[in-house]
Amino acid sequence: MLKIIVKQFKELSIDELYAILQLRSEVFIVEQDCVYQDLDGKDAMALHVIGSKGGQIVAYTRIFGPGDYFDKASIGRVVVQQDQRHFGYGYDIMNASIEAVNTHFEETCIHLSAQTYLKKFYNSLGFTEIGKTYLEDGIPHIAMVRN
Repeated sequence: MLKIIVKQFKELSIDELYAILQLRSEVFIVEQDCVYQDLDGKDAMALHVIGSKGGQIVAYTRIFGPGDYFDKASIGRVVVQQDQRHFGYGYDIMNASIEAVNTHFEETCIHLSAQTYLKKFYNSLGFTEIGKTYLEDGIPHIAMVRN
């Protein structure tokens, strides 16, 4: 079972931060073969939604209030460790992230920038596409909103 907690940046231990950055690098840079600047200076203003299993971080998102990243509240850096995806942890971490946006920011309208191959996944969570697809770090993305 996935244990999910939400923390501010300053509440993260060094070990937690290291594990989060390692997971993001493992998936976004190595697995997806995408060279990009993951450390973008925005982690300090984000809330971090952390999913762990057996003491290991296996799922993660970061969330922002309105105006911190986009005009609307947003969810980003959605990641689940490759060998843990078949357990449905993507749904668990996203549902916890949606709830955290509602709780911490009192917002129901949420923006995200989705990799296009995940449109159906985000549609199932109540997100709809807006606009046209675009390249972000060489990977096709589409903006999506949940009201």
